[in-house]
Amino acid sequence: MSTRQKRNSSLGLLVIPAICIALTSYFIYHSNQGRFSLQAKVELDQKALDLKKELARAKEQREILVARVSLMRIGTLERDMLDEQARYHLNLTNDSEIIIYRQQK
Repeated sequence: MSTRQKRNSSLGLLVIPAICIALTSYFIYHSNQGRFSLQAKVELDQKALDLKKELARAKEQREILVARVSLMRIGTLERDMLDEQARYHLNLTNDSEIIIYRQQK
C-alpha cells in the first residue's frame, strides 16, 4: 500500500516562469519609461547639446567684450573708444554733430 504525500499540480510548474516573466517585464517597462530610461537619455543628450551651443555663444560674446575692454586699458586707451562709449551711455553730443544710431550686435 502506497501513500501519496504530495499532490502533483500543474500550477506549481508555472510559478517560477511567471515570476521570471513578471520581473523581466518590470525591468523592460522601466528601461523604456522610467527616470533613467532610454527616452530620458535622448532628452538629456539634446539638453546637453543645447547647453553646449549656449556656452559657445557666451564664449563668443565674452571674447568680443574682452576685446572691447582691452581698448580701454590704461596705456592703450583709445580716445575714439572712450568718446564713443561716453556718447552712447551718457547721451552727450555737440550741437554741430549728426548722430546715426545703429543696433549693436
